[in-house]
Amino acid sequence: MGKISDALEKHKKETVLKTERAPVAPEVAKTAQIPSSPLSHVHAPTKYDPKLVVLSAPDSMDAENFKILRSQILFPKEGKKPRVIMVTSALPGEGKTFVASNLAASIALGFNEYVLLVDCDFRRPSVHKMLGISLVAGLYDHLIHKLPLRDVIVKTGYGKLSVIPAGSPSPNPSELIASQMMRDFLEDVRNRYDDRYIVIDATPAQVTAEANVLSQYVDGILFVIMAERAPREAIHRSIENIGKEKILGIVFNGYNQSYRGYTKYYKKYYKEYGG
Repeated sequence: MGKISDALEKHKKETVLKTERAPVAPEVAKTAQIPSSPLSHVHAPTKYDPKLVVLSAPDSMDAENFKILRSQILFPKEGKKPRVIMVTSALPGEGKTFVASNLAASIALGFNEYVLLVDCDFRRPSVHKMLGISLVAGLYDHLIHKLPLRDVIVKTGYGKLSVIPAGSPSPNPSELIASQMMRDFLEDVRNRYDDRYIVIDATPAQVTAEANVLSQYVDGILFVIMAERAPREAIHRSIENIGKEKILGIVFNGYNQSYRGYTKYYKKYYKEYGG
């Protein structure tokens, strides 16, 4: 994953990328079937993505970095701990879903913390794939088709982690995210469980409007930067748009050199002390 730090200062190499508006899913036919909700609201995952390193490689440096990130969120040096956390990036392909899913799983594997991971990326939903969840009803179906919240929450079986997938394709994602229905939903899940953290996988901030809207309703934001991908100008512009005062930190993704020299010490520590 790379180190968690003030990565903007170290993002020296820029690449010029063409930023295009993310495609919107084609309009759903009125006769489309609503995916069935999981039986008893519990889902037995088929096989989670190996990129879910907290589970697939719990002794790896990447998994350890997510534990560090978890501790920084659960035990902030000042102020209240954020309960509703949005994960976003400037451009697509920087690993925001990777970070959101691993962070949520890492927190949920703790002794006392419950986590609800919500896929708010209606344009390219992928949280369900990361967790090995088949197509089920989700957030869209709760907001539009009025399915009860209990019917769209999937218990993963991984610690105390529950997931609300994106659900059916949305023909108008930006309008849906900006709707009163979405505000009511976030208020509901925030107030319904006072012992639960809510992690939101949002769309990229530079190419969609949704992240800018969601940023107004969360306690804090994790911003993901893929090494040598997003131009620095796009990063600065995205952070200004979503509000830098809410940035909890920056996750510098895909930059191995930052901790390559520590790998031997990490392995030696666990070998000698039994980790």
